[in-house]
Amino acid sequence: MRYLLVVLAAAGIVVSAFALHAHYSTRYLELPCDINSVWSCGLVNHSRYAAVLGVPVAMIGIIGYVLLGVVAWFRRRLPLMALSIIALGISLHFTYIEAEVLHMWCLYCVMSQCIIAVMTALAIGWWFTCRCRKPKATTPAA
Repeated sequence: MRYLLVVLAAAGIVVSAFALHAHYSTRYLELPCDINSVWSCGLVNHSRYAAVLGVPVAMIGIIGYVLLGVVAWFRRRLPLMALSIIALGISLHFTYIEAEVLHMWCLYCVMSQCIIAVMTALAIGWWFTCRCRKPKATTPAA
């Protein structure tokens, strides 16, 4: 399971790096992910919601995915579950902003949202499978 989670974290890093490129691009209306007036990575990543305290949301995503990958690699199931739930909450907050405030979507952001949703489901499942195993009964020495 940890390998799958690490691969998903790596995919999240790549997708977030593309979003970060869109954030810093000066020709953001010519990006391949700018499809139409509803799907525009450039406009979403240049909106006032694209940075938190001056730090691009995509950079926060990269840092978050690195942290999730490291925690998964070392099989720290409870911290992984907690961090992935927090990351999913943050992702859902930005999904709300895209849907209800900006009325446009970023393809990279949606891909990242899907990745973190899958990671969260897997992390919760991994934690529960660890918690549900019954310890082997030991027989007293005769």
